[in-house]
Amino acid sequence: MGLRIHFVADPHGWCCMGLIVFVWLYNIVLIPKIVLFPHYEEGHIPGILIIIFYGISIFCLVALVRASITDPGRLPENPKIPHGEREFWELCNKCNLMRPKRSHHCSRCGHCVRRMDHHCPWINNCVGEDNHWLFLQLCFYTELLTCYALMFAFCHYYYFLPLKKRNLDLFVVRHELAIMRLASFMGITMLVGITGLFYTQLIGIITDTTSIEKMSNCCEEISRPRKPWQQTFSEVFGTRWKILWFIPFRQRQPLRVPYHFANHV
Repeated sequence: MGLRIHFVADPHGWCCMGLIVFVWLYNIVLIPKIVLFPHYEEGHIPGILIIIFYGISIFCLVALVRASITDPGRLPENPKIPHGEREFWELCNKCNLMRPKRSHHCSRCGHCVRRMDHHCPWINNCVGEDNHWLFLQLCFYTELLTCYALMFAFCHYYYFLPLKKRNLDLFVVRHELAIMRLASFMGITMLVGITGLFYTQLIGIITDTTSIEKMSNCCEEISRPRKPWQQTFSEVFGTRWKILWFIPFRQRQPLRVPYHFANHV
């Protein structure tokens, strides 16, 4: 898909990402087995709801994997500085290499990343210029999948008709209440966390400010022209076609914007 593979050797990040994959597998296996398929077989729900559930799940997993292994914008050791743009570059005081302004040195990864937003242990990778759009898709589809699963869990007990054909010998049927309670707890926890994170990410893109810049308050020292939100989102996703902002399978192409305008923050 036109991406550069990038792995971070961080056991803490591997554990966090493994936990995310476990929650994803837990819901993608048990929710259909307990709720979707039984109610579909008895005619309580249409098959399109199952297709939508698996479609969102696939998009969520693809965004997670690509955000985790995509190079976030790591700078090479000897970057080529275009003529006439040297004033927009600076020297990193940690790795002693030249980098564009708005770049940041990640102490966990050990290198500078272009337009770095933050290092996320949940994807075991930095969130930078080249994978920020995938991180946003991951937040969006995780929140969508969580809401979808919680909705079915609620409808299973309070809205759908009781199931008639049930094999009481199955483990998931005998322990259905405990399984659904755990799924609901994980879903609510995930929803609260992702909602806050997704909101801060959207506000950061609208204001054209990274999380690191917010914490350091460096954006208050330099005046900048206000961009329309369509422009800032288009720069992050690499396209002005809004429908493509939701597709994690494509290749991102940076928009050709004036360098001084893109870095004058």
